[in-house]
Amino acid sequence: MSSIHHPEIPMKNLYTAHVQVTSGRDGTATSSDGRLDLRLGFPKELGGAGDAANPEQLFVAGYAACFASSVKAAAAKLQVPAAAVRVDASATLSLRDDGSYLVSHVSLQVHGLSERADEVIAEARRICAYSNATRGNTVTDVTLA
Repeated sequence: MSSIHHPEIPMKNLYTAHVQVTSGRDGTATSSDGRLDLRLGFPKELGGAGDAANPEQLFVAGYAACFASSVKAAAAKLQVPAAAVRVDASATLSLRDDGSYLVSHVSLQVHGLSERADEVIAEARRICAYSNATRGNTVTDVTLA
């Protein structure tokens, strides 16, 4: 498996997650270390029973966790107090003539973040792995709650 990156930008790999999915949206997802072991299913909105986790939930949970950590790191780097970070996130599966897309919305609640909130959020968007992975591929709105 090859790595996709810009050859002019050196890359240091930090961690690789390995997950095996069987039977797609109506199957299971299991990580190589056994920490993740989920039954997958279609949500009711897509004709399923809605009784199992789905790929959109997994994506948005990962994005929210990564973005929250990025906000904390950005605040520390910029020396802005940010005692507690809460991220409410959603991802909408949308369909266009040229394929399906995820539209993300991230709403932040950061206690102690003051007038420099825009600066912290901009830095968080720059360093967040999910923001970088989806930039140009999905619409992501960030609002400060």
